[in-house]
Amino acid sequence: MNTQRFAGKVLVVTGAAQGIGRVVALRAAAEGGKVLFVDRADFVSEVAAEASDADTAGFVADLETYEGAASAMAFAVSRFGGIDILINGVGGAIRMRPFAEFEPAQIDAEIRRSLMPTLYACHAVLPHLLKRGSGVIVNVSSNATRGIRRVPYSAAKGGVNAITQSLAMEYAEHNIRVVATAPGGTDAPPRRVPRNTAGDSEQEKVWMGDAVKQVTESTFFKRYGSIDEQVAPILFLASDEASYITGTVLPVAGGDTG
Repeated sequence: MNTQRFAGKVLVVTGAAQGIGRVVALRAAAEGGKVLFVDRADFVSEVAAEASDADTAGFVADLETYEGAASAMAFAVSRFGGIDILINGVGGAIRMRPFAEFEPAQIDAEIRRSLMPTLYACHAVLPHLLKRGSGVIVNVSSNATRGIRRVPYSAAKGGVNAITQSLAMEYAEHNIRVVATAPGGTDAPPRRVPRNTAGDSEQEKVWMGDAVKQVTESTFFKRYGSIDEQVAPILFLASDEASYITGTVLPVAGGDTG
């Protein structure tokens, strides 16, 4: 395998301060890419600095707003001279509960968290990819388009899948590929910023347990995946090794296709 797959490429990785996004960004940098780490967490520049021998930068932006997405892309262009690859890693269920128990504001929050950053970032990056004459967008979706205790999140990720397939069809003539992975449950280090800053009630912890059980039992392997098992397919799809793949949403969930 070419271990410098991203030499000469500029990548923007969102959600890069922790979780899957962090490892994706660090490995892309290790494989020769110039990488902008984007996150609303103020420690994102510390994470970018972990790639000590690479050309990286951190950028703080709230990608739940269009202004945040546009400012991140503009900074990448000013810092690195253009953009070749966008990897959208922002998202994640905030709460786990039966759909009837969700409050309207909580539904809206799930959609803002797990759909709008991808939609906004895709829109904001397109002018830069078109100027480049080519490009790749990799969206991190989820196999939780079928699952319990997170219907608004499932709806948001279904939207990500639709964005992926529609953009791929629309922009193939411009030599822009759009693909996605659909991770299943993933073992990850503890988050520095929790998914639900308000904390979970005792009942929500029970509902979370229901979701974890469903996710685990739905896989053929009866276990969660590792960070490494999620990062490798993302970087493959982002690389030239996947040059004839577009419009695909690749399940990475131990056999559970969602």
